[in-house]
Amino acid sequence: MKKDIDELDRRILSIITKDAHVSTKEIADLCNVSRSAVHQRIQRMYTIGAITGSGYYINPKMLGYQLCAYIGITLEKGNLYKAVSAELEKIPEVVESQFTLGTYSLLVKLYARNDEHLMSLLNDHIQEIPGVAKTETLTALDQRIKRSLPIIIEEDDEE
Repeated sequence: MKKDIDELDRRILSIITKDAHVSTKEIADLCNVSRSAVHQRIQRMYTIGAITGSGYYINPKMLGYQLCAYIGITLEKGNLYKAVSAELEKIPEVVESQFTLGTYSLLVKLYARNDEHLMSLLNDHIQEIPGVAKTETLTALDQRIKRSLPIIIEEDDEE
């Protein structure tokens, strides 16, 4: 995929990752290209998978979700991760799931309203999924870093 992204694409990505509300006109002005070129580039980057989504980040606490937890899941057999992931996807409070190497087969991020809700999510939902052997829960106290990867733009050598 890297070869599909050129320097103009990188400049556009750098701008939109810093401010998702920036207009196509502003991007075009900053990159010295037309608005239609920016629009076409953004659409192409969606098509090739360089841009995977857009939207707003919602503060879970504003919706009553006071706890953020990471759940390490050990599976009975590693090849069950697709089936278990499909079941985890049915739980709306689960916002991320990663198939991992190491101590856990899956690492899941979820939000819960309170301790009782977290216990219900674990006992009544996650641990009831066929193939889940055990879970370990880590509760997040505070988030300090949330960002996209930096977009590296190679400067042209002008002589």
